[in-house]
Amino acid sequence: MNPDLAHLHPYPFEKLAQLKAGCTPPTDLSHIALSIGEPKHSTPEFIAKAMIDHLDGLSSYPTTAGSIELRQAIASWLDNRFHLVGNIDATTQVLPVNGTREALFAFAQAVTDRTAHTPLIVMPNPFYQIYEGAAILAGAEPYFLNCNADSNFMPDFDGVSDNVWDRCQLLYLCSPGNPTGAVIEQASLIKLIELAHQHDFIIASDECYSELYFDETQPPVGLLQAAIAAGYTDLSRCAVFHSLSKRSNAPGLRSGFVAGDAKIMKEFLRYRTYHGCAMSPFTQAASLMAWQDEQHVITNRQLYRKKFDAVLAILSPVMNVTLPAAGFYLWAETTISDTDFARRLFDEQNVTVLPGSFLARDNNNINPGSHRIRMALVAPIVECIDAAHRIVKLINTL
Repeated sequence: MNPDLAHLHPYPFEKLAQLKAGCTPPTDLSHIALSIGEPKHSTPEFIAKAMIDHLDGLSSYPTTAGSIELRQAIASWLDNRFHLVGNIDATTQVLPVNGTREALFAFAQAVTDRTAHTPLIVMPNPFYQIYEGAAILAGAEPYFLNCNADSNFMPDFDGVSDNVWDRCQLLYLCSPGNPTGAVIEQASLIKLIELAHQHDFIIASDECYSELYFDETQPPVGLLQAAIAAGYTDLSRCAVFHSLSKRSNAPGLRSGFVAGDAKIMKEFLRYRTYHGCAMSPFTQAASLMAWQDEQHVITNRQLYRKKFDAVLAILSPVMNVTLPAAGFYLWAETTISDTDFARRLFDEQNVTVLPGSFLARDNNNINPGSHRIRMALVAPIVECIDAAHRIVKLINTL
């Protein structure tokens, strides 16, 4: 067996199941899950129809690169959404993938040079655990950058030494952030792109929450957008990851894409050809329709705004919690340990949230997820409001 498998940490939801073991929540309260970031809004009917209408694709092997029609639709969406002024080539800079979780993991395997002396893969802390697992199984050392409230949940990129950047082969970004909802500004992205060129590393920007924001006039900036603004029209050293799971409420579709530097995409395509992970033709057909429609995404944002407004009105008077810059998570502070809070909330109110410490690692003598919980406002608004009232009841007993 690969010895690095032994270095993988238990997934947060494994820890959560252990934390809840032995609890006996009240049977008169229905269970409300705010722990998993799985969208519950309805998947648009036109996406399902497109899949059904193209089931004849079952008789054909799909190509790893995906259909040119889908890649063109993605390139057009990227161009319009991030103001790339035509600097995206569908044939060389876009790859459809079976969900960004798979692609974020595979990307590290393809771009990491195992022969280098102690290569680093740098990532935010707290983080999406796929980044850490990808680093470990790519033969690299995860290097964590703490994201704390005093820095608006942004990593201190300026505090990273040249030695670390020299050893860095891949930098994972997550903007908007999971779990914090923080958005990296364009100026910071430009500095990171310049650092990538100076120190010879690649940036993988997880932008899966980019379409869930609260001000229609201020969508989050993206890495490719920053690259164009800085004059890197070839998008060199940049790769972005986008998904239809959150944007289109289609997590079961397992559809997303990777786009950016043509040289990197060429090698990643070669890796994926051996990996054997082509997207099915009917999934491609449904994905094409999804990337070409914006109205369902606007409607989706409106639903989340209503939930955030309602829940924050209930929680803000008794809890340190604020509206995030984007995403569908609340990153709330607890006055007792996050694990104790989560266990008591389930045991006494039958509401499940995720302890923040499960999403982070001890680093520089702190765990930046400690005394915080992640709440995913994915349930119907009535359930979200009910859960908020139950949280208030728990807080009033502490």
